[in-house]
Amino acid sequence: MTEILSLSGVSKSFGALKVTDDVSFSVPKGQALGIIGPNGAGKSTLFNLITGNFAPDAGTITLMGRDVTRAPAMERVRMGVGRSFQIPQPFEGMTVYENLAVAASFGRGQPEAAGVEDCARILHDCELFHRANTPAGALSLLDRKRLELARAMATGPELLLLDEIAGGLTEGECQALIATIKGLHARGVTIIWIEHVLHALTAVVERLLVLDFGRVIGLGEPDQIMASKEVREIYLGIEI
Repeated sequence: MTEILSLSGVSKSFGALKVTDDVSFSVPKGQALGIIGPNGAGKSTLFNLITGNFAPDAGTITLMGRDVTRAPAMERVRMGVGRSFQIPQPFEGMTVYENLAVAASFGRGQPEAAGVEDCARILHDCELFHRANTPAGALSLLDRKRLELARAMATGPELLLLDEIAGGLTEGECQALIATIKGLHARGVTIIWIEHVLHALTAVVERLLVLDFGRVIGLGEPDQIMASKEVREIYLGIEI
């Protein structure tokens, strides 16, 4: 199976604090990988290393067979890395469609007119088509989360990174968002998803990776990982 992303011995420190410690894993094309761990485990830093916002102190990052360890963030976007952020920050004075058009234009490097059909399809896939002309600042939290997802998709990603996108939603809203993400994954989108809402994560992903103090302490099928004594003690705070 073709690997879309591979990390080998990736480490990152800020001063004396090592936030990513010799991390190695790979993600096959078309798979969904979940990442869990307690606050401060290094999850968001790992995303910043994958996207090129941070440069590692050691190790190698390979994207679709190409070494991108020192490649800038914009280059990785153009190669097919899309990302949503934990706190949605759309252009609130612009419409939902305009937000997508900006993402498509900068992410794909093409004129707005060339991306109209793709943006319309993404709005439909993310259940925002009926909100296309709504100002982003007027959206509910669920629709803001959907817009964050849609903006990431508008860049044309081969690899989609989701950062706690289910946080703050009601159970009903969470289930609606899960259905949207499942639909995108079913279309072949490769996903890496950081999430604290475990039932949302395990409804989509095929594998779970567990981080603690920047180290990988588990990687495997969700049932196997959540049955691990070490994972339950560290992540759930339960003495087994």
